[in-house]
Amino acid sequence: MTNACERTMSYCVLLSCSATWTALDVVTQTMFHKAIDDPKSVDLEKLTIAIVDQSLKDISFCKDAGRMCYAVVQAEAQKAATSVFRRNLLTRLQQEFTAREETRNRSVQEWVCLVTFICSIFDYIKVNNAPLVALVDPVYDCLYRLAKPDALINEEEVDCLVVQLHRVGEQLEQTNSQRMNQLFYLLRDGFLLQEDLSSMTRLLLLEILEFRASGWTLTDTAHKYYYSEVVD
Repeated sequence: MTNACERTMSYCVLLSCSATWTALDVVTQTMFHKAIDDPKSVDLEKLTIAIVDQSLKDISFCKDAGRMCYAVVQAEAQKAATSVFRRNLLTRLQQEFTAREETRNRSVQEWVCLVTFICSIFDYIKVNNAPLVALVDPVYDCLYRLAKPDALINEEEVDCLVVQLHRVGEQLEQTNSQRMNQLFYLLRDGFLLQEDLSSMTRLLLLEILEFRASGWTLTDTAHKYYYSEVVD
């Protein structure tokens, strides 16, 4: 019965990540299956590399890659009582985070994928129902970088910033409200003082400022206003 339930859980994970799943090559898909069923039978470092590499080049994949990583972390903890995958994942994320400015200079798209992936991992993987402490400052540092004047003139970076704040902003504030206050000072100053922002960027910044001021939620009226504006 246990094995059947575990396989069902694995299948549900795959279905819920269908777009993410199909982005992986067959070899990586097979490794993932094996990691869920028997973590000790798989080279978890190789699996980590495959997932991170795909995340850094595919924005659709990296949005939900955290869910796949969470499934492997849970399977390893329950079936092998080890944390090899999580350790390798955090090591690789630290390497990519350290090189983030070089990544941004090389490719804004890859940089946005990196931020999205880090935030996805932060969102899904917990220890004792709390976010990974090791990721709190890196996530904040990435969002601070997206709030700098040279990033605010790039709508791709602004969109990433706003999407990630919708996703993990409330969790982040609970870990360090002072840093969140400082981040929103930057966003407010950018909105009010920076003259070279596009109308779309101003709309996105106004929306996220109101979103946090309203307790990380929007009224139906505000939601219709902002998102009808985006559609129009």
